[in-house]
Amino acid sequence: PSYNQMLTDKIELQSELRRAIENEEFVLFYQAQMDISKKKIIGFEALIRWNHPVRGLLHPVDFIYLAEESGLIIPIGRWALNSACKQLREWSDMGFTDITMAVNVSARQFKDENFVQMIYEIIKETGIDPKRLELEITETIALEDLEYTIEVIKELNKIGVRFSLDDFGTGYSAMSYLKRLPISNVKIDKSFLDTVLEDANDQKIIQAIINLAYNLDLQVIAEGVEQLEHEKLLQKLNCNMAQGYLYSRPVPKEKAEELLNSTEFLN
Repeated sequence: PSYNQMLTDKIELQSELRRAIENEEFVLFYQAQMDISKKKIIGFEALIRWNHPVRGLLHPVDFIYLAEESGLIIPIGRWALNSACKQLREWSDMGFTDITMAVNVSARQFKDENFVQMIYEIIKETGIDPKRLELEITETIALEDLEYTIEVIKELNKIGVRFSLDDFGTGYSAMSYLKRLPISNVKIDKSFLDTVLEDANDQKIIQAIINLAYNLDLQVIAEGVEQLEHEKLLQKLNCNMAQGYLYSRPVPKEKAEELLNSTEFLN
């Protein structure tokens, strides 16, 4: 009976997801990315939410897995990318011409045969500077078919789109592959920051990631920065880019604009 209920719930949620696409129930929140040495916002990561008519605001963990399984991630992902690029253009028109927009790309999206063409079309439609767009893929996605990954990234690099390797250090041991991937950034996973103040080994791992990235001419962003002590440690380890609750939670566009116009940050 419990399995049948689980299956029923899954089918119902999938049906609701289809309706959500038709009814435009999705919304983007934005989390600031900081240059901590300059105390300046350098960009935002766009994060999708589902404004469910009954269950309220749902986070990706509640529905993305099903969107990926069912293939609905393709239209949802296109909407998210298009909306993020529209927002980037809007902020550029307001004078914020030096910020970037990071958007997560799922495995199914990345493997879709129309992925590169879709990015071209969205950039053309929204009129953004492609150098300000950053697509985030995980190690797992990147290394599942390394040659394909390299080909796709190089194709989009041609017009200036950059790629970040998200959740670095939690997937495959990617050290030997990192030099072949034409990416711009690596993002240190939040899990290392969670215990870094108590665990000397986590500090050594973070230092090793930073050193490796810099030796390969890559930038490093630390995720999950929640305490001032985290920031001080990152500066000591020579990592100057970060995001986390210390600076801002994921917020609606109006709050993100307040951050852009302010020298103070939401906590």
